[in-house]
Amino acid sequence: MLTKQVMLTSAMTLACALGLGVYMQSSGLGRLVEGAGETEMAPAELTGEPEQENLRLEKIALTSVPAAAPLETAESRRNQPSSAAECQMTVAAEAVAQAMVTFSVDAPCRANEPLTVHHSGMSFTVSLDSAGHYAAQLPALTRTAVFIAESASGPGAVAVAEVSDFGAVEHVVVQWSGNSGFELHAREFGAAYGSAGHVWHGATAGTSAGRIIRLGDENLLAPRIAEIYSVPASVSGQSGSVALTAEAEVTGSNCGRDVFAQALQLRAGRLSTRDLVMAMPDCEAQGSFLVLNNLLEDLKIAAN
Repeated sequence: MLTKQVMLTSAMTLACALGLGVYMQSSGLGRLVEGAGETEMAPAELTGEPEQENLRLEKIALTSVPAAAPLETAESRRNQPSSAAECQMTVAAEAVAQAMVTFSVDAPCRANEPLTVHHSGMSFTVSLDSAGHYAAQLPALTRTAVFIAESASGPGAVAVAEVSDFGAVEHVVVQWSGNSGFELHAREFGAAYGSAGHVWHGATAGTSAGRIIRLGDENLLAPRIAEIYSVPASVSGQSGSVALTAEAEVTGSNCGRDVFAQALQLRAGRLSTRDLVMAMPDCEAQGSFLVLNNLLEDLKIAAN
């Protein structure tokens, strides 16, 4: 015979179970199933009833779509290319006189992006213009000149040019990264500094046998810069040597730290490289120059 205490406990247990069943059923998470003398929970999907909470969750998920819509406006859709071909980078290389190559890049989807150009160990960084275009005349360091263009936002491209007069011109390259303060200087046939035969990137054009061009944009972050001295292997009515030096000005950007440079030079038809690591003086020496006489070998020019 049941005592009052047992009956009271059973009644409270039943009330709690019924209360839990009402809460679970109203929340859509489950219901009570009675069977085999015990009470157990079953998932809501077994009831065949709609899962109202799941439907509300789907609606909540859909509300995130309008938030992303401003990212693709009508104007942005108009600016998007109409085909994948318009996003491809294309390059072209054509040999011209004096062992030079006219090199061009077109990448309409990469306007104003940094572009790095590689050729036989030489590399420099520039910016594409607002139309995604770049063009320049570059020295050919090999007879079959291979040029590689790359940007950070997509695959690069390759162009090749056959240079028929390769060997008729001497090319010497000094390159570095960042604001290292390097300059390439050539003094032709015994010329003194500041005279007509002193060639550097700030010299007046047309007053010497050779010329120096600078490739790369110093306004970019950690750019690659290259300076190239080009001179005919034989000069009409003149013969002798060209003294080559790399010089580094001590500036506020490089004082008191190590700077790195690399020289590329043709010797007997083979391109060789020489690396340089140099500790710059303290900042009290700003404005002075360090002259590196051993980084490059002087050129021998024959008369024709």
